[in-house]
Amino acid sequence: MGFHLTEKLLIHGDRVPAVSGQVSELTDPATGELWATVAAGGAEDIDRAVQAADRARAAWRRVNSRDRTRMLLRLANLIREQQESLAQLESRNVGKPIREAREEVELAADCFEYYAGAINKIGGETIPVGAAGTSLTFREPVGVCGLIAPWNFPIAITAWKVAPALAMGNTIVLKPATQTPLTALRLGELALEAGVPPGVFNVVPGPGKVAGEALIRHPLVRKISFTGSTEIGTQAMKLAAEEIKNVTLELGGKSANLVFVDADLDKAVPKAMWSVLGNGGQDCCARSRLLLERPLYEEFLYRLSHEFKQLKLGLPLQEDTEIGALISLSHRDRVQEYIELGKQEGATLVCGGTIPAEADLKHGAFLQPTLFADVQPEMRIAQEEIFGPVLCAIPFDTEEEAIAIANNSLYGLSGSIWTRDISRALRVARAIETGVISVNTGHSVHLEAPFGGVKRSGIGRELGLAVLDNYSEWKSIFIAE
Repeated sequence: MGFHLTEKLLIHGDRVPAVSGQVSELTDPATGELWATVAAGGAEDIDRAVQAADRARAAWRRVNSRDRTRMLLRLANLIREQQESLAQLESRNVGKPIREAREEVELAADCFEYYAGAINKIGGETIPVGAAGTSLTFREPVGVCGLIAPWNFPIAITAWKVAPALAMGNTIVLKPATQTPLTALRLGELALEAGVPPGVFNVVPGPGKVAGEALIRHPLVRKISFTGSTEIGTQAMKLAAEEIKNVTLELGGKSANLVFVDADLDKAVPKAMWSVLGNGGQDCCARSRLLLERPLYEEFLYRLSHEFKQLKLGLPLQEDTEIGALISLSHRDRVQEYIELGKQEGATLVCGGTIPAEADLKHGAFLQPTLFADVQPEMRIAQEEIFGPVLCAIPFDTEEEAIAIANNSLYGLSGSIWTRDISRALRVARAIETGVISVNTGHSVHLEAPFGGVKRSGIGRELGLAVLDNYSEWKSIFIAE
């Protein structure tokens, strides 16, 4: 696109270079060209940001609910005013289609709006106790929160963390993913413009092994919210345990999409495709295991493969692009290794799995959406999170078998069930070990409802009013008569 961005850290309202002077170079996933240079924060920068957040927290805590509400509403409005520029920044940074990026920017605005509305509606209570007096409870801010966001949905998941943290009166240090820090930095600037005081919202991009670990270990940080891989989340939890920090983890997934013979295939086929191919499959909620009741197995795969082959791969900023680039060439290599593994394991490659031949795509991290049939539940491609545009189809014969296959996973984040039988839908939904699940749709993440996983998909919940428990502490006060 003919321009090069240079970005610094955001600490106490100022854009500053990293103490070390180090930078990260960002490559456009769709073209392979270097297009941005971002300061790479280290332990000293994290300390500066945490100290700023700690100094700001007493004053921010005293801001009354009405003023805090107005600030978050102004921030939501500023995000909407900047929707196109933010979407283009996100699209180019991540490689996702511009249409998806616009939707995610709108979701970020909705998120700040939602939690702005919650500020003056969430409080304590009086409790009758077995003593002479009055028992009161208050919800108080945790303090300085360390928020670690992933690279696949940068602005949306950043908003999921920042909005409730600020709403409850906390100050924050945000460490965006090294690959995708650009909209996070812009969001921090917009917060200042909305009236959020300097030091309340700090943004320090940097390597996870350096900046991320320093943030988790810092003694003034009282809360860690991490979204990312299960492997790194495990390490984050270990580090946080050293100082007994409050931790929320939203980690990996290998979600199942169960389709029974009475399903509406006209709806189920396209939704099965998009529930794994959205964002190029780089989604912890991706329904990457497709469980099909045997009588409809062949027809469903025939229709699905036709849908796969019609998809438009293209440059992310083109309006008609349906599938953009993966985050990097190295990540595409990893996904291709899984595709080769699937063939070696004996799965049938129905379509996809190749690099597109179009001249305008040859330098980017593009990959044809991939459909495997005849997958066995124990195969590695059916057990491990591929995090790419790869769908594994598995037949089943009975409801009990389908539930057993769905639960045969280390993960438990999301999933879907397709059936016209409401009794079966509820029965199966209750039996599957997962944090969220949808019936007759591929959509299970809603701003207003709790979101999170079980087993190795994480602990705690994002979104809804439930997330406010992550960013507040209950205090009980007893006043004797």
